[in-house]
Amino acid sequence: MTIVSRKSPAPYDGVALVAPVTVPYSRFSDKGAQWFFGKALSALLQSAGLNKADVDGLAVSSFTLAPDSVISLTEYFKMSPRWIEQIPLGGASGVIALRRAARAVQMGDADVIACIGADTNSPDGFRDLVENFSTFSASSAYPYGAAGPNGAFALITQHYMDQFGATREDFGEICLAQRYNAQAYQHALIKKDLDQAGYLAARPIAGPVHMFDCVMPCAGAEGFLVMSVDRARSLGQPYVVIAGAGELHNAYGDDPLQTRGGWVEFAADMYAQAGLGPEEVDLLYTYDDYPVISILQMEGLGFCDQGDAPRFVRETNMRYDAGMLAHNSSGGQLSGGQAGSAAGYMGVVEAMRQLTGRALGNQVNDPCIALVSGYGMVNYDRGLCSTAALLKKGDV
Repeated sequence: MTIVSRKSPAPYDGVALVAPVTVPYSRFSDKGAQWFFGKALSALLQSAGLNKADVDGLAVSSFTLAPDSVISLTEYFKMSPRWIEQIPLGGASGVIALRRAARAVQMGDADVIACIGADTNSPDGFRDLVENFSTFSASSAYPYGAAGPNGAFALITQHYMDQFGATREDFGEICLAQRYNAQAYQHALIKKDLDQAGYLAARPIAGPVHMFDCVMPCAGAEGFLVMSVDRARSLGQPYVVIAGAGELHNAYGDDPLQTRGGWVEFAADMYAQAGLGPEEVDLLYTYDDYPVISILQMEGLGFCDQGDAPRFVRETNMRYDAGMLAHNSSGGQLSGGQAGSAAGYMGVVEAMRQLTGRALGNQVNDPCIALVSGYGMVNYDRGLCSTAALLKKGDV
C-alpha cells in the first residue's frame, strides 16, 4: 500500500467571520429561494454597516434555487462580484463555504464575501426534492418505495445500535437537550415540551427512527460575512476567527455500513493547528439531521471513543445553560427546523452569535471556543461529506 504524505493546511491568519444572520424560518412559503437569499443579503449588509458594492464575493448553497444559480443571483441583486462559489453539499456546505471564502480573502481574490445558505419549502417541496435528490435516489430507491432519508438513516441507526449497544433512550438525550435549548431560542419552530416518555412514545417512522428523531423541513436562510480582521475592526464589528478546520469526503467507503466519517482522519490535525483539544471546546454544533449522526460526529471529533457516545450523552448535560458542553444551543434542526441547505450554515451562524455575545435568548455563559461540524449528501448507507471547524472569539 502506498502511503500518501499530505501537507498540513496553512493557518487562517488574518481572516474574520462577521455578522451572523438568520432569515426566520417558516414551515412553508410561497416565496422562492431567491427571496430568502435576498433577505439574508440585506440583513448582512445592515448588520455590518456595509453597502452592497462593498461585497465582492458571494458563496451560496441551496437545493431549491435551481434552475437559477449563484450567477443568476448576481443579476437579480445587481452585484458585480469578482469571486463566486456555489456549494451543493447540503449539511457540509457552511463549513466548506467559510474555508473557501477564508482562502479567497487571504489571497486577495475578494475583500468581503457573503456566505449564504437558503431554501424555500412548499407543501410538496420535500417530496419533489427527495425524488430527484441524486441519480441513486431516482433510479435505485424511489421506484422501490424507499423515498427520502428516513430509510437510509434507519439502517445506519439500527446498525449502530446493534454494534455498540445504544438504545433509543440514548438518542433521546440529544433530542431532549435540543428541545430545551430551542425553547429559549428566538427562531426555533418547535418549542413544545418534550420528555423522555413522550420521545419514546412518538409514532414510529422507519425501524428504530421515530418522529422526534426526524427533522421538520421548512423555509429560511442563514448567512455570515468573511473579511479580514483589519476590516472587521475598522467596522467596529465583533468577529470570530478560524483556529483550525478540515474536511474529507467519501471516507471509509469500504465499510459495509457507516459508523464513522472523515472527521476521524483530520480531527487530530485540526486540533493541532488550533493548539487546542476537545476538552477545551465550550460549544459543539453537530449536523443533527438524525441523532445517530450527531453521535458519529462526537466520536469522530474526539469527545469520546467509537461506540462510547451513548455513555457520553448520558453523562454530559448538553443544555445551553448547564455549564458543561453546550450542544446545538439553538435547538439544532431537530427542534429548530431544517431549511434545506441553510441547515448546513446553522451551526456556524449560531456559534458566531454565541462567541460574540449576541445570542437570541439562549446565551451560553462566556464561551471562547466553538466546534462546528458538517455532514451531508447521503447515499444509500452513508453520508459522503465530513467537515469541521474550530472557531474562537476574536480580539476586541
